[in-house]
Amino acid sequence: MQTMKAALVAAITVVALTCCLRPSSAEESGRVALIVSIDGAIGPASASYVKEALAKASERRAEVVLLRMNTPGGLNSSMREIIADVLASPIPIVGYVAPSGAHAASAGTYILYATHIAAMAPGTNIGAATPVQIGGPLPGLPGGAPDKGGKDKKDGDQQSEPKDQAKDQLKDQLKDPMTAKATNDAVAFIRSLAELRGRNVDWAEKAVREAATLSANGALEAHAIDLVARDQAELLRQLDGRVVEVAGGRTQRLATKDAVVEAIDPGRISRFLAVITDPNVAFILLMIGIYGLIFEFMSPGAVAPGVIGAICLLIGLYALNLLPVNYAGFALMLVGLVLLTIEAFNPTVVIGLGGIIAFVLGALMLFRGEAPGYQLSWWVIGITTAVFTGFALVVLGSLRRIRKAPALVGAKAMRGLPAEVLDWNGNEGHVFAHGERWQARGAETFMPGEMAEVAGVTDLTLLIRRAPARTGEGGPS
Repeated sequence: MQTMKAALVAAITVVALTCCLRPSSAEESGRVALIVSIDGAIGPASASYVKEALAKASERRAEVVLLRMNTPGGLNSSMREIIADVLASPIPIVGYVAPSGAHAASAGTYILYATHIAAMAPGTNIGAATPVQIGGPLPGLPGGAPDKGGKDKKDGDQQSEPKDQAKDQLKDQLKDPMTAKATNDAVAFIRSLAELRGRNVDWAEKAVREAATLSANGALEAHAIDLVARDQAELLRQLDGRVVEVAGGRTQRLATKDAVVEAIDPGRISRFLAVITDPNVAFILLMIGIYGLIFEFMSPGAVAPGVIGAICLLIGLYALNLLPVNYAGFALMLVGLVLLTIEAFNPTVVIGLGGIIAFVLGALMLFRGEAPGYQLSWWVIGITTAVFTGFALVVLGSLRRIRKAPALVGAKAMRGLPAEVLDWNGNEGHVFAHGERWQARGAETFMPGEMAEVAGVTDLTLLIRRAPARTGEGGPS
């Protein structure tokens, strides 16, 4: 018995020593690097995804968060939400433009400037952060036009002519008060981010005012970013030992050399937002919802069109609330739908044509061109217009004709049918109508074999009258 106890104590001691002496894993020591990927246009779904990911990183006390970006830009409101979350994060966030061939343009540049450490992979670029209101294609000047000084360009200056023209035209656009206001606000914002992170302030302003861009090596030389790394492993090696200042003024030395790398996938809410905030999806949901309700009002009791229409309409309106919507375009679309519905009940061609034009113009104006990736597709507009025009003219028109057509069943269907008198006594008798023998009554006297007309039905008795004489019958030959 004593031997067994001694063996048990020895076994417990060995296990305890093994656990104490076993080197802790990177994850147990807190050295976990979480990856958050923004691939595509920045919108409400991206903002929700980043917020969820940073909250999870804070709960797990991750060593660092790698915010990997490949984006053409996005919505200003979503960009500012992401930047606010980055600035308030207690976990160091590394902005990483990757893989090679990726870019962080427009809103992506602002976010990269907001991160604690900015990195890029070779073959990537950043910049072109001009607000979209003034950042569209600049109208070209006529060929051979003189410059503002009235002198023609020399042959040696031909290469710089397009760039100079773009700058001059951009200056002209900045004379507009609203454009100047948006530009100055964007400049102040990115300058504040550059000053906060100790990056190139002058180039940041140039990226906004002149839509300047830089390659990875160019950005490193200009001190717009902190380092260039070919891949994720090299990035973690270069980050190891760097000191950053996180929210609250607390400094932290990064230990990322042997960190375990994990990717955070978007949650259900973020995936749902990614689907419905696609302008094309929101547009189609809106149309299904509107016509579903119209069909339900036209045929009460169908239930399914009303239920589906109400759900789609509510989801579509929720998506519109998150997107940059032009309500004048939305009103034009509604006018177009109303005109198409009127055309189905009162065909005039002119009303229908006006409805189609109003609907298409409203669809084109529905979403403001605030950011790349948030415009309606021409294919979606064309197909949707054709489908719903056909729905209004064919389906609603058929419903109108059915409602106006004579009843095919019941008492109403008997009215006007011919009835052959079988026998008659006083003001009642029997007739043969609609393939059946009926009891009948009438105010007139009929002879057996005479043809009469059904005037109505009371219970199971037909009310008949003398059939009107047909034109051209009964005259002399």
